[in-house]
Amino acid sequence: MASMGLNIDEQKAVDRFRQQVVEPSMTNLVILDFWAEWCGPCKALAPMLEKVAAEYADKGVILAKINVDEEKFIASQFQVQSIPTVYALFQGQPVADLTNARSETQLKGVLDQLLEKLPVGEGAGGAQPAQDIEPLLAMGEEVLESGDGERAVSVFSQIVEMASDNAQAHSGLIRALTLAGQTDEAATALEALDPKLAADPQIERAKAALELAKDKPEDSELATLKQAAADAPADMDAQLAYANAAFAAGDRDAAADTLLAMIEADNEWNEGAARAKLLQIFEAIGLEDPWVSACRRKLSLLLFG
Repeated sequence: MASMGLNIDEQKAVDRFRQQVVEPSMTNLVILDFWAEWCGPCKALAPMLEKVAAEYADKGVILAKINVDEEKFIASQFQVQSIPTVYALFQGQPVADLTNARSETQLKGVLDQLLEKLPVGEGAGGAQPAQDIEPLLAMGEEVLESGDGERAVSVFSQIVEMASDNAQAHSGLIRALTLAGQTDEAATALEALDPKLAADPQIERAKAALELAKDKPEDSELATLKQAAADAPADMDAQLAYANAAFAAGDRDAAADTLLAMIEADNEWNEGAARAKLLQIFEAIGLEDPWVSACRRKLSLLLFG
């Protein structure tokens, strides 16, 4: 965590964080719990975190707690939007988001996976092996799938710092920025990519997501486009305009249903524009996504019977 340009209170906060969290994390896996006195869910979660940390202490796991009211600067550096927020840290870097691990079984499962891959207890200073990135990427994709763009930005930003040559990490960051509504920042991140990275298929997925997001309308405009499409079901231009806007606004079901109806009515309209747009949506979301698989089956039935 950078300390240049900080005021005295912020510098003290960084120093405390280094002593209490970063330094222990150089050889231990730190469960970092952001909490507050007024937070009921935090108090409900705390005993479980303490119990699991105690049981895993001999494996190099320790628990550190950050009161967000007392350490507002540290919480802001981790972009904490709600509490409880729980991360796993190793060698000063977040390596997993543990917030959704609300049971002992879930938490222990994630810790076991991390301990298998991270050189916990082997001393500081060593470079993290490449395979350490895989569980982080999977966690980032899960956060993206949940729809939490801000948290996904935080996760993928950390991964990019750890593996600047990883195309999936950059793709995830661009898609996370796009989901969070930060399309200008996403475009900047895309433009800044090394040409070799920019040519990776993972980046194409991010490009597709960003391109689709550029059509995002105001609520009133979306309502107008929806009504226009409903009033003129045979007007393909109106249907396509609504499908574009619906997906950009986050309603992928409405977008897909509209495009599938267009394909059923006239698959060849405008050189297959509806099919092309649907395929672009599939690429943006990811072909392995269950929603995409279901939509592809519907498309296949329409095209091939």
